[in-house]
Amino acid sequence: MKSSEYLTSLFSLTGKVAVVSGGTGELCGAMAEGLAGAGAEVVLVGRNAEKAEARLAKIRTAGGKGYFISAEASSKAELEKLLATVLAQSGRVDIVVNGAGVNSPTPFLEISEDEFERIMRINVKGVFLGCQVFGKYLIERGTGGSIINLGSMTGLIPLSRVFTYSASKAAVHNFSKNLAREWATKNVRVNVLVPGFFPAEQNRKVLTPDRVTSIMAHTPMKRFGEARELIGATLLLASDAGSFITGHELIVDGGYHAMTI
Repeated sequence: MKSSEYLTSLFSLTGKVAVVSGGTGELCGAMAEGLAGAGAEVVLVGRNAEKAEARLAKIRTAGGKGYFISAEASSKAELEKLLATVLAQSGRVDIVVNGAGVNSPTPFLEISEDEFERIMRINVKGVFLGCQVFGKYLIERGTGGSIINLGSMTGLIPLSRVFTYSASKAAVHNFSKNLAREWATKNVRVNVLVPGFFPAEQNRKVLTPDRVTSIMAHTPMKRFGEARELIGATLLLASDAGSFITGHELIVDGGYHAMTI
């Protein structure tokens, strides 16, 4: 077997359908491109049709296929409608990426209840409901699947200035591992993809010059990650190459998590 054929046999997603919540954003959009490049039909889920079409244009130019559905990740009714629409159009769902999220740098004593509830609703409830709606389908279908929840470095170690975001991501890490344990015998794998520092729309307002200096001092590779650098980890967790990986927090951070002094 040629090396290219061997790699294809490991990582191919041909015939699979991937639903990517937050797929209109920079990180999950790049992950969606990677899934499409490996052969999956991708469904981008979000609110920004213009951004979705721009991403889909890149996917189609590269020979991939996909489409956009507008849905609110924190609404169970909309997620159930989303699942029904995808099943009607594509016939199946095999991979689910729960990546919709928001952040805020508000000082702790100034965080309003509305801000706290908005971040928790999108970051926690959205992932919770995504797992609930699509997990139920995957279990009932009986042939398994892969759920990838987007975590954060601050879900593992508390980072300053993002208090509510940190709490929300810690929750995502916790219940992802709990679900992995619960669904392991159902062949439904649940993992957390943990980006280090990747400049994206939701965190640019937090990346002040002094904070960037601090991040670089704590990152052995001395640079930010690029969105495309999440693709390899995504394909490992989504494909049969990762068939025995569940309940795992896969860190992609340029060594940040390994740094102590």
